[in-house]
Amino acid sequence: MQSIKRRRRGLLAVILLMGIVGCFGSTSTGALEALPEDSAIALPSDLGKLHFYLITVDVGNHVWDNFGHTALRMVDENNNTDTVFNWGLFDTSGGVVRFSFNFFKGIMNYRLGTFRPETEMNNYRQQERTVWQERINLNNSQKALLYRRLMWNLQPENIVYPYQYFFDNCTTRVRDYLNEAMGGKISNMTNQMTPNTFRGLVLHHYQSLAVIAISLDIMMNSRVDRTVSQWEEMFLPSSLRVRLMNLPSDVASESDRLMLLSDTEILMEFSPPAAQLNPYYLAGAILLAPVIFLYLMLRRIPMSYFATHSRIGFRIPRFSFRLLGVIGMLTAFASGIYGVLMLGGWFVSGHEDLYHNWNLLLFWPTDLLGLAIAGRWLIQARPWQMTHNTAPFINYYLLAKALTMLIYLAVAGLGLTMQSMVSLFAFLLPGLFLLTVLVWIAGFELARPRHMFF
Repeated sequence: MQSIKRRRRGLLAVILLMGIVGCFGSTSTGALEALPEDSAIALPSDLGKLHFYLITVDVGNHVWDNFGHTALRMVDENNNTDTVFNWGLFDTSGGVVRFSFNFFKGIMNYRLGTFRPETEMNNYRQQERTVWQERINLNNSQKALLYRRLMWNLQPENIVYPYQYFFDNCTTRVRDYLNEAMGGKISNMTNQMTPNTFRGLVLHHYQSLAVIAISLDIMMNSRVDRTVSQWEEMFLPSSLRVRLMNLPSDVASESDRLMLLSDTEILMEFSPPAAQLNPYYLAGAILLAPVIFLYLMLRRIPMSYFATHSRIGFRIPRFSFRLLGVIGMLTAFASGIYGVLMLGGWFVSGHEDLYHNWNLLLFWPTDLLGLAIAGRWLIQARPWQMTHNTAPFINYYLLAKALTMLIYLAVAGLGLTMQSMVSLFAFLLPGLFLLTVLVWIAGFELARPRHMFF
């Protein structure tokens, strides 16, 4: 969740792509590679002087930090060292384009880094993010196992790991290592199901970035709509912290059993990012309001070269067609891009949460062709001239668009899929359908026939 080049704002475009299409990975078992029994890792001489702390960083206001961050702090009084272990680093030294394409394909190699606490905290202070620290109460045998795991992880062949957003990230690494140290007690005590889904958790954390929230909602399929267990929910830093605070440890103080986390400290405190308006309200209004206005501007126009025929056009055509052009360009661009990402993800990406998405019924890659047509409306303020050769293609295309929207309506309305489609069904589908019909009846006309002279 942080970059090895964290101060380079030039990575914004990369992280934006990651945020939209690269947050999701294949299901992982979460099983750790067994530590070798013949490991030569030397333990500290006095495990009582070895202390571990959970570092939890609040959400930020950027695509890459909107879920928060987790790190593990180790203080060893035996040699006076203080180290923060951070599993959220990635390397873009191979180039931004290559990194972005690999991320889209599902090749996501993250790495463990170690830093002095002041270095780590200065970074969060610059980002104005709240940081909490809690002591992790482990007995000596648990400390020994966790220490050995961390030293194993620092070996060059083990530093890099295949990042999977829901199942293997900077937070689940800490969860899994603590669970291993405690002999599986954390997983055993967090096997109950929650009412939450992966989709709901993702959208909740992107309330401060409306464009990203609506984009992710469109591109995620039904795999993210199952309910998650308490264990799975701990892919989120805030969930891990809350769950661990409510678990007992195997350590007692004055005959009282301690909780797993204690001695909470707020190392720095800032206001969290403010939630934005539900993006579907805004997108629905931007699409539906001008479309309804254009319907009110419709009128029947006689075709002078066919005395008995007429067509549907607009009042104030110079204004109406330009408005249709603006709406058409915005819709064609968004629909085409979403279609390209969803279809490309299906065939190219390793992110299975982008496959077999019902929203492909609404968003087609070929809708990008509509940019040329909408541009003509915007510039010329008149219908697109169809020939007898192009008219069938245009009519069948728009008919197919309308029919797939009706299929989407039936699937969503009758609950025929596990995929959550309620927001698109309620806020975007009406405007998209009405726009398609409007374009069909008023956006095109047959080219005037040429008179033959003998």
